[in-house]
Order: sequence, then structure tokens, then C-alpha cells
Amino acid sequence: MKAVEIPEKFGKRVFNDKVMKERLPEKDYIAVRRAIEFGEPLTNDTAKAVAFAMKEWAIENGATHFTHWFQPMTGITAEKHDSFIEPTKNGEVIMKFSEKSLVKGESDASSFPSGGLRATFEARGYTAWDPTSYAFVKDGSLYIPTAFCSYGGEALDKKTPLLRSMNALNKQALRILKLFGDTEVKNVIPTVGAEQEYFLIDKKVYESRLDLIHCGRTLFGARPSKGQELEDHYYGAIKSRVSAFMKDVDEELWKLGVYAKTKHNEVAPAQHELACVFTSANLASDHNQITMEVIKSVANKHGLVCLLHEKPFESVSGSGKHNNWSLSTDTGENLFEPGNSPQTNARFLLFLLAVIKAVDEYQDLLRISVATAGNDHRLGASEAPPAIISIYLGEEIEGILRAIETGKNYSAKEKSVLKIGISALPPIPKDSTDRNRTSPFAFTGNKFEFRMVGSSANIACPNFIINTIVAEELKNFADVLEKADDFNQALNDLLKKTIKKHGRIIFSGNNYSDEWQVEAEMRGLLNLKTTVDALPLYVDKKNIDLFEGHSVLTKGEIYSRMEILLENYANIVHIEALTALDMARKEIAPAVIKYQSFIIQELKEKRKLGNYSTALEDGILTKISSLSEKFSQTLELLCKHLDDYNGSATAKERAVYCRDKLVCDMALLRKYADEMELILGKEFAPYPSYEDILYSVKY
Repeated sequence: MKAVEIPEKFGKRVFNDKVMKERLPEKDYIAVRRAIEFGEPLTNDTAKAVAFAMKEWAIENGATHFTHWFQPMTGITAEKHDSFIEPTKNGEVIMKFSEKSLVKGESDASSFPSGGLRATFEARGYTAWDPTSYAFVKDGSLYIPTAFCSYGGEALDKKTPLLRSMNALNKQALRILKLFGDTEVKNVIPTVGAEQEYFLIDKKVYESRLDLIHCGRTLFGARPSKGQELEDHYYGAIKSRVSAFMKDVDEELWKLGVYAKTKHNEVAPAQHELACVFTSANLASDHNQITMEVIKSVANKHGLVCLLHEKPFESVSGSGKHNNWSLSTDTGENLFEPGNSPQTNARFLLFLLAVIKAVDEYQDLLRISVATAGNDHRLGASEAPPAIISIYLGEEIEGILRAIETGKNYSAKEKSVLKIGISALPPIPKDSTDRNRTSPFAFTGNKFEFRMVGSSANIACPNFIINTIVAEELKNFADVLEKADDFNQALNDLLKKTIKKHGRIIFSGNNYSDEWQVEAEMRGLLNLKTTVDALPLYVDKKNIDLFEGHSVLTKGEIYSRMEILLENYANIVHIEALTALDMARKEIAPAVIKYQSFIIQELKEKRKLGNYSTALEDGILTKISSLSEKFSQTLELLCKHLDDYNGSATAKERAVYCRDKLVCDMALLRKYADEMELILGKEFAPYPSYEDILYSVKY
């Protein structure tokens, strides 16, 4: 795709606003726009008009089938494809797509995770068209974004709570804006820009690693002699094979209306990033799901494999998905834009403090929103924040808040320029604050960057939680201010009180340091190190009250999500343990035995000949024999714990068992295996090494 073609071909496969305006009768187009902007229901006649126009457009773009595309609690998307064909009396077919097929579909709800909401005999579930997210054509099918619910109306997906949370946030934000005299804004929209990190490796090495195939990460692998120590991969020149892949990804995403913007090499060898332009949280979530699917499919066409696991390789950085979140109005304002004088921008300060209070009071929910078995390996390691939630604001904003807290005047610093010392270069305006890459939740100018989200995550989860907790604090603020006799005095008191009570969540230092762990504990901040530590807090009374109060989740839906996530954690760890057992028995042990036999034979030959030093062989044999014995003992322990694994226990009991037994066994087994890998001769290696994998794309 040439540069001049991009605007013309962008969204070519999307039934977007432009297409609807061209193909729908004016009254139906207006009705759809009002449904998108204000949530007004569509009449049957309008749905019929949309279905006809959508089918005609899809067929013109090569579609023969349609599918309701939804996001169940499996962590990936789901789709069932039906053709447009409808038989006629004379044995021929016509292409038909009714308004019923557009608006509602059916699926077997018992076959997807429901956390007890659905029994096997209670199978009926529904997919419902989401008109706020555009349909698109991919691989010969019309994809219709939908919500997924049970026969009883319970949400069984990740999209429904997000849509509900956006409504809740809009309602409360409008109350605050009205207090400041703004009656023009009709809609406040949470906007999101996701930065997607991923690894690219050659398909041949991937196919030689059982752990990568089954688990998406390496369960064994010694540290490579060269990792990311030289920091030469980050923003480095992109290899031609990777560049060709990225070019195809961009073109495919642009055709699907995804705002792919930035691409570059990330910190670790073989690691890369793709970032998209901000759009509404719902659309951004759908776009990120499309992005993950596209980069995997395009990688395959290039003889590559895209790894989206949070920590596919030890000793190098894992992959996250930085979730940049903000609030925008339908009049084009960013509510987190500080302006030239943020210290006098009361509206900005109130929205800012709503986020600060929300993050402090609901640390547990933010940790839960990113809690997975994969992310447990990443959090707290290089380039990833720890499990402790805190906010970074930057020197200027934090200074303003501290001045309000103490009642002092804030003296704004004059904007300076960078003095580089080269006369030919123009002066560069200096930002008022630095960045803190170690912060889990950082204010970055006019948005918040939630850096804890894992690379494989569906961003609907963290965003529906952010939306809901902020909606709660805006509600609390509005409840106070709407009753005030003196608005300005009440506002000043509210700002000061909030800063004083919730300032503990603000931290500008090094989140990786041991000192911060101690200080955070003194401040009373949570340190939920593992997924199993975090998930039970989902059903705390304050969290149930929060979600039910804003009609985002019912008590039953909350319990079901906790059960699903605990079960998913246990299943993942159990699969990893079984895979580690297979590799240890069938690959590592035979390789070690073969190498030991080789060394023993070498010793025999040398001793026959006499007058030859055997110190090297003796040392190797002693070392590997000691390690292999420890490896064997640990393997027996893993076998025992796998045998004792109780599949009929509760989800929480299984998750705790996996964390306390299987994860520990695998870590110890890996330790001995990796030490032996460094001793084995290359020709005895049971699988491709880290050097083979991380540097498999050579040009």
C-alpha cells in the first residue's frame, strides 16, 4: 500500500460511519448515530434497513458468511460462521440476511466459562449486536461485534461490563461538568490507546519447543550469553524480515479501521511494539483484539511466530500492554488536560483527584484487573512495575497538590528549554515533568498510563474497572458538591481533604527498589504478589457494592468472574506442570544420560591410553552427576504433587495448590535443568537454546 493510498483504503473493510451514511436512508442513519452516541434503542424497521445495507456491502467486499464476534471469558474471541445463502423453492439459493440475524444470535453458553452461572443442561446463550462498534469483513466473513449473555441475562463476556461501565462513568462525569456550568456536553467518553508488546521468533525453533507450543512460554532455558545488557535492541534498526512483517500488519489493520500508529523494537532481543491512536474504550478494546489476531496470522505467513505471553523468556524483559486511559467530551475536550495553569484549573484538579482517590480505595480491583498466571512472572521484573499499586504525577502536578494540602500558594516554574550545546539545533521546549517507567499508574500529561496490563490481556477488563472506580468517586464528589451552599468553599475543602487522605498512593521514586516495598507497607498499601492473593478480594463487600451500585456487574456475575479466573490460573499452571514433566522425562533426562555416557566413555579411552589428564572430564562428570541427582529428586516431587492434584477441589483450593506446590516445583526443576544446559555439549542439547530462539530472525 502506497502512502497516497492509505487515506483511501483505510477502513476499506469496515461498515463505518461513512459507509452507513452513503447506504442507509437518512432517518435510519440518524437513528443509528443516536444509538451510538446516546444509547437510544433501534426500531425493527431501522434494524432491517441496516441488515440489508450491511449484507450488500459485505458481499461486495467478498463476504459469503457472517458471524457474531464476541469476547467470552476464555481470554480470546469467539465466532460461529453462517453463510448468507437461503434456499428457494426451485432448488436454487438467494443471499439473505435478516434484521433478526443481525441483532441476535445463539450460542451454547454452557460450553464457555461461566463460573457457575450456567450448568451443562442450561445451554442457551445469546449474542447481541453492539452498534457502537463497527462491523467489518475479514477472511470472507462479515464480523459483527456483539455482547454475550446467558438465557437469564447474565454477562458471560468481557464487552458487556465495559459498555455498562462507560454508561456509568458518563452519567457521573456529566453531573460534575454541570456543577461547573457546562451544559453543552452530552457525552463523556473514556478513551484508550493500547501499546501492544510482543516477541517474534522463527517458526522452526518454535516448533522444536514443546513448552512454547503448549504454554506460550519457555519452562526451561539457560540465560543467553548476550541478552539486553547492551540496550542495543531498543529503538534499533528493524531487521528487513521483521520490517516486511510490520508493513503487512499495518496494511491489514488499516483496512480493518484499526489506528495502528507506532512500531519499533522493544528492549529485549526479538521483542517489538505496536501502538494505536486513542479512540473510545469500547472500540479500542475491539481494535486490540483484532490487532492480536492479525499480528499472529501475519507472522505465520512470514514463517514467524508471534508470542503474546507476558514472560516467554527468563532473564529478559517480559511483554506488557500499556493502557493509556483518558476522558474526552463529545465537544472535543480532554478532561485531563491541565492547561497552562493547572493550579487554577479546578475542574481538572477535581477529575484528577477522583482518579487518585479511586486508585487508592480500589487498589485490589486494579491488581485483579491484571491478575493472570502469565503476568505473575512479569510483574516486578525488568521493565515491569511491581504488584504494589501507586500513582506517579510528576513534579509540577504533585507540587500543586501538596500546596493545596498545606494551604500554601504554588509558584509555577517558568517553562525552560533544553540547552544541548549545538548552535545548529533549534531550542527544544522542556516538559514540566520527567517520566517514571517504573510506576504502575502514571499521569503522562493528559492521560494515565496503566503499565501493569499483560500483553495477552483483553483490555476491556482493566478499563471497565478503571471506568467504574472513577465513576464511583465522581458520584461521591457530586453528592457533596450538589448539596453545598457555597460551591467554591465546598470544592476547596473537598480537594484538600481528598489529597490529605489519599496522598499515600502518590509515589515518584523507584518502584523496583527494596526501600519502596518497606515504605509501601508503612503507608498501608497492598502488595498482592500473586494472582491467587488478589482474586479472592473480587468479592469483598465494598467491591460488590461498587459494581452493583453502578449496574456494571451483579453479585452473581462478580462471583462467577472470580471463579473463572481462579480456575483459569489453576488450569494454566497444571498444563505447564504436565508439559514440564513431559520435557523433563522425554527430552532433558535422555540428553543428560547420553552426555554422561559420552563423558564416561571419553574417560575410559583416556585412561586406557594413560598419561592424559582427565581433570576436565572428571569435573564435568562430577558436576552434572550432582545436578542430575537433584533434578531427578525434584522431578519425583513434581510427579507426586501432580498425582495429588485434586481436580474436584474448589477453584480457589486448586489455584492455591498450584501456586504453592506446582509453581515451586517447576522453578526448582528449571534451576537444575538450566544449570545442566550450560554444561551439555551443543550436539546433546534437547531443544533450541535461548540464543537459538532470541536470535532466530537474523536479517
